[in-house]
Amino acid sequence: MWKPKHILLASHGTDGARAAEKLAYAFCRHGTALHHLIVVPDLWKGMLGDDWLNNASTRATFGRYVESELEREIRAHVKRMRRETAKRRIRYRYELVQGKPTECLIARAADGPVDLIVLGSPRPKGRTGLRSRMLDERLFRALRAPVIVAPYPK
Repeated sequence: MWKPKHILLASHGTDGARAAEKLAYAFCRHGTALHHLIVVPDLWKGMLGDDWLNNASTRATFGRYVESELEREIRAHVKRMRRETAKRRIRYRYELVQGKPTECLIARAADGPVDLIVLGSPRPKGRTGLRSRMLDERLFRALRAPVIVAPYPK
């Protein structure tokens, strides 16, 4: 079996992303480095509730609330990943960026070293939540490392 030394995992805690995490672990061997990329989509920047918040103070309070919730979720996600990678004796580091997920992944992959990229599949239609549009032709043309897309869990 092929043994990549540097795995880039784009994951943010959803069901599809957790399937990608499990798949990434399966490729990890002693000495493998798992680089976990967490992208906070820039669409959150615009979530100030301007349509229903009518003054600057209330908008700022709401903005801080959204940021603190995102931060709490990310902290919990990283804590879970640290626990899992420590248990498996995998070298782990994470990177948190804000922007467009596709562009952030392309940029991080170009920074290298990356032997394998592991991604989750999009949320199926009919399921609640934001449906990623990251897996497109432009992404696959831009990436130079092999990409594995984990199937969405049943």
